[in-house]
Formats: sequence, structure tokens, C-alpha cells
Amino acid sequence: MLLDNIQVQTRGELEKLMDIVALNQIHAALNLEKPVIYCFVNDEELLKVNINMLGHDYYTDIITFDYKDDDIEEDEILISYERVIENSKTYNVELSEELHRVCIHGLLHIAGFGDKTNEEKKEMRMKENYYLKNYCST
Repeated sequence: MLLDNIQVQTRGELEKLMDIVALNQIHAALNLEKPVIYCFVNDEELLKVNINMLGHDYYTDIITFDYKDDDIEEDEILISYERVIENSKTYNVELSEELHRVCIHGLLHIAGFGDKTNEEKKEMRMKENYYLKNYCST
């Protein structure tokens, strides 16, 4: 797992908050084939990616790139750390819990789970909760 595109101060904070072992165990439990790069960016950078790559003109907390059908060696999860902080306040949860939830959300996308319909969203949330409860020390 790599932490890319973040300031040194934030990198240290993230390394303290993230349970790398738990995320690697979840990665293995989901039988994901490729390593994952977690790239933390600000809201504006993720908005640009959302517009340019997906045609969505709105802020988001995460964008996942699953390259299983490509020769690219790693999958990518782009995360707005600003959104994670804001979401933790909005939902009144610890920052580490929200950070893990977003990372797990991306891993679930790579594993093939969607969140477009209400049923998919419900299943996604159930799986996030399962992995948070059983793997993360939040």
C-alpha cells in the first residue's frame, strides 16, 4: 500500500490513523489480485478527476480505479482527505473509522460491489460495517 500525493504533515497523521494490517487482511479476504495504491488528494484535485474521468461535476470522497482488465500492475483508490474529515464530523464518528470505511468502500468496488441502486448501497453499507467490525480497531 502506498500513500501518494499528500503533504508530509498529513502523511504522518494518516499513517497513525490507518490500520495497514487490517486493510491488507480485508484485501486478502476479498481475494483481490492486484495491490492497491491509496492516493490522498484534496477536494479540488478529486473534483477534477471526477469531471475529467467520469463526467460527474460534484465533490466526492472516493474514486476507485479497478484495472483488472488492463496491464496496469496496481489498482488505485483516490480519496479526498478533506471529505473524510468533513464526513467524520457530519456522521459523528471517529476520523479513523471514517477513513477505514472509505478505504473499505474502495476495496469493495474493486471486488465488484456497486452502489448505484438503493439495494447496492444497502449491501455496500452492510459489508463496510462487517469489515469495520471484524478487521479494524476503530
